[in-house]
Amino acid sequence: MNRGDLERFILNHYSAEPEYPWLKYPRYEVFRHKSNQKWFALIMDVPKNKLGLPETDILDVVNFKCSPLLIGSLLDEKGFFPAYHMSKENWITIALDGSVSDEQVKTLLDWSYEATAPTIRKK
Repeated sequence: MNRGDLERFILNHYSAEPEYPWLKYPRYEVFRHKSNQKWFALIMDVPKNKLGLPETDILDVVNFKCSPLLIGSLLDEKGFFPAYHMSKENWITIALDGSVSDEQVKTLLDWSYEATAPTIRKK
């Protein structure tokens, strides 16, 4: 899945519009829940060497909130990295270069959306 496909998928399935909170990084997009304003996705373009890769060219990536147990196993797979500029315990960075299947990206997006959803309290 590439950046444009993911942006359209988020808009169509979660009705979330991107926000651009950093003037210094105009291509960094945050997607939030409308009700509680929590982030469920952050799309960025970062130099590959910031992710531990030897190259310096730019790579589109997305950060999702994720279970710490799942993060440990995903980091062994191609296209997954410790969270860039987020809690590495609860977030993961995924390359948007086709190295991770569209279905896996969509599944992790859904889990991130659910993990950051407002909690309903019982009275």
